[in-house]
Amino acid sequence: MTTTGTNDSPPTSPIGGLSACAGGCRRDVGGLSVAAGLMVGMTRIDKNPRNGGNAVQVRGLVKHYGETKALDGVDLDVREGTVLGVLGPNGAGKTTLVRCLSTLITPDAGTAVVAGFDVVKQPRALRRTIGLTGQYASVDEKLSGWENLYMIGRLLDLSRRKARSRADELLERFSLTDAAKKAAMEYSGGMRRRLDLAASMIGSPAVLYLDEPTTGLDPRTRNEVWDEVQRMVAEGATVLLTTQYMEEAEQLANELTVIDKGRIIARGRVDELKAKVGGRTLQIRPSDPAELAAMAQALREAGLDGVAGAQAVPDEGVLYVPILSDEQLTAVIGLLGARGFSLAHVATALPSLDEVFLAITGDKSHVTDTIPEEVAA
Repeated sequence: MTTTGTNDSPPTSPIGGLSACAGGCRRDVGGLSVAAGLMVGMTRIDKNPRNGGNAVQVRGLVKHYGETKALDGVDLDVREGTVLGVLGPNGAGKTTLVRCLSTLITPDAGTAVVAGFDVVKQPRALRRTIGLTGQYASVDEKLSGWENLYMIGRLLDLSRRKARSRADELLERFSLTDAAKKAAMEYSGGMRRRLDLAASMIGSPAVLYLDEPTTGLDPRTRNEVWDEVQRMVAEGATVLLTTQYMEEAEQLANELTVIDKGRIIARGRVDELKAKVGGRTLQIRPSDPAELAAMAQALREAGLDGVAGAQAVPDEGVLYVPILSDEQLTAVIGLLGARGFSLAHVATALPSLDEVFLAITGDKSHVTDTIPEEVAA
């Protein structure tokens, strides 16, 4: 979830992915007595230092777990005010990367600078500029949803009035207003997830890490999360998003990075990655659907039907032709015109992001091409 205390708070140290007060101390925050735990820091965006165009800059990052090299020389740049989508199969190193960049674990080699702070040399300062939502909700179960958000807002130096209004605002955005006074332990899994997301956003962090943020959310809540992320980016925040949902990556990410076995294996905009994989498909709809078979035969005889062959789909009234070059596309259209076929519609399509992912990683078993309708309400 989210933050460190104010400047006069006791020292904290990461424990199991969370920060805990060394003495198990408690603090009074706006009338609440709360444990100084469950926090990874962030700050308001007007306090954030800038880093010459890149909010995140990673070079040669390495992390070992015994004999396993979870990160193997990762280089990464995230431009300020953009969303970078990090894709990869399970075990590729996505979560390890996020944990290194959020100071929860220390890399074994390489450098990483986030919002102008070195993740190894300046972890305390960095924690005040970032927000994190991990794969599992980490809220204080004994506090109500509203108290969780208000507490975090106060720890971020928000005024009482601002912390109250921000808590109310985010509870409404994530459809939790009716449950605002309930203890978090009474929330369903999906509600806890939404509260965790709200908590990571309450301080408007300069850099927000979202590690598979919509897992377990229903479509409406998923869209609410997307809207809030886009709103924050429009206000100047930077987001590093890990996901296995191709729809989510296409919806949110300005650029994509594909990681596999701890290494970056591809990067670029969605259209650039699709173009690298190649395999455009020419979709031809004849005026007379009865001519589909004859058109396919003509292309086959001329050797213009592509490596996989032209495929006629009578139910759709469309002929699909794999295209490997602009020259082939021109020749196909020219041949069909010369043979007297009347064409009602012609279009080309790049491969889907799902197909790009599978082509790049070669791993079909761990990709999710659609987002589940609902796992937890």
